[in-house]
Amino acid sequence: MKIRGTPGQGLFGATLGFFIGFAAVALFGPTAAAIKQTLGLTPLQVGFLVAMPSLSGSLLRIPFAAWVDTAGGRKPFLVLLTTSIVGMLGLAVLITLYYPDRLTPAMTPLLFVLGALVGCGIATFSVGIAQVSYWFPKVRQGTALGTFAGIGNLAPGIFSFLLPLALVNFGMSGSYMIWLSLLVIGTLGYAVAGRNAPYFQAMAQGNTPEQAVEIGRQHGQEMFPQGRLRDSLVKSAQAWKTWMLVVIYFTTFGGFIALTSWLPTYWREFFGQQAVIAGTLTAIYSITASVLRVFGGRIADKLGGEKTTILSLWVMLAGAILMTFSQNFALSIFAVIVMAVGMGVGNAAVFKLVPQYVPQAVGGASGWVGGLGAFGGFTIPPILGAMVSVQGSAGYSTGFGLFVGFGIIALALAFVLKKAFRPMSVAVPAVGKPS
Repeated sequence: MKIRGTPGQGLFGATLGFFIGFAAVALFGPTAAAIKQTLGLTPLQVGFLVAMPSLSGSLLRIPFAAWVDTAGGRKPFLVLLTTSIVGMLGLAVLITLYYPDRLTPAMTPLLFVLGALVGCGIATFSVGIAQVSYWFPKVRQGTALGTFAGIGNLAPGIFSFLLPLALVNFGMSGSYMIWLSLLVIGTLGYAVAGRNAPYFQAMAQGNTPEQAVEIGRQHGQEMFPQGRLRDSLVKSAQAWKTWMLVVIYFTTFGGFIALTSWLPTYWREFFGQQAVIAGTLTAIYSITASVLRVFGGRIADKLGGEKTTILSLWVMLAGAILMTFSQNFALSIFAVIVMAVGMGVGNAAVFKLVPQYVPQAVGGASGWVGGLGAFGGFTIPPILGAMVSVQGSAGYSTGFGLFVGFGIIALALAFVLKKAFRPMSVAVPAVGKPS
């Protein structure tokens, strides 16, 4: 029986696939101002536009993460990335043929649909979380998951920085064509490097579930799937710890996605900054949160997921309060970096808890937490846009009160979780045949 790959190689492949897919968070943020002017969009419509990739990217995390429990990560990864390529191709062709003179308001729904298709790549997050969790032993999961998510999370920040520069040199059409090329290359890279954990490789080679479990153990695998696709979702949904983690992750990760897509508009419209400056500031925020997510996994391994989550939420809350009252450019830069620190560490801490609290259905739990949590990336920007529509320019600052409210709720749940629960031990693997 030949098992291909090592935990390190499994982590590399999943991180590569997630990195290229997660860049879709920044799909419209740097170009929102130009599209707004061309189509005459309202602030609310701009909020929906920049958030559209997060709609599919969040909701598809639920079924696709659970699919990992039955098929491993390769198939879900490739399906999501291929769908993202289709959407990116359509967007690049649309912009090439119609922008700017022939791009009319009637095409706005098509932009939304194509953005949703490209956003399928964002859903690779929960697939990778489950895939990496199966590769690594429990004591190393925090560091491994923090590395996976932290490096993958760098993509929106990098693309937020590079896209405005590409717009200056290649125009919108050329910029999206370059993005399409990178997406295709990244998908091919995952197809070559992506590896399923030993259990899934053994199952694919015709072994029985019992044999596959034994082979997996021989190669260091500790966690194994239980039951069918539906069972994974149902089991994780029945654990109310899952829903507490959903709310916390909605605040930290959903908020992270929302700000990555909204901040280019915030910096340009509220402080009058140029597109390159707005993109650079957004990149600083996004990259800071992403890098600290890597270290957040290590901190969670040492301090525990609950303590790390609580500390990170306090930091995020402090930054959100400053942003709510800030009318000063320098203070806002400082405050948003403080939020990045809290969100980055918190994102890693939450997924340290997922396999501990719901070991019987890691894929399903990753789907609920990652999917509904990331849904904040879709719901928050339109709310921020609506506040601008109602309050005018002042809405750009007062809108951050939304993060203050979410932060308080998340903190309360984190304290309850810490007091009422202890992580469960890894469950005895099921021997029923997955399907």
